[in-house]
Amino acid sequence: MRITVTSVFVDDQDKALAFYTDVLGFVKKHDVPMGEYRWLTVVSAKDPEGTELLLEPSAHPAATPFKEALVADGIPFTSFGVDDVHAEFERLSAAGVRFVQEPADMGPVTVATLDDTCGNLIQIATMNG
Repeated sequence: MRITVTSVFVDDQDKALAFYTDVLGFVKKHDVPMGEYRWLTVVSAKDPEGTELLLEPSAHPAATPFKEALVADGIPFTSFGVDDVHAEFERLSAAGVRFVQEPADMGPVTVATLDDTCGNLIQIATMNG
């Protein structure tokens, strides 16, 4: 058994696609019309056959309160691995990304948390050592 698709709830699929591809550097994998919304996934440019991230519409009534509660408590919705948190922090900050937590050493990992502009906090992390 393996994880093939995971998801993040987004307020606007087009806005999310632009942020996750143009800013974060993911690559669009699938874009399939499904009525009002789309089955819209992105993958890592470094692993195009790897786990897909579904940019899932926040249409379910529970999605928005759930996301708002996580943001209010400063809890990231998910975490992405990066080679160097400090370098990604600099690159993304220069691109206008808003961070709610600058890089911080947390023992075995160094993490930073960003606002994905679609209603989520996303953590980036590098394993130390």
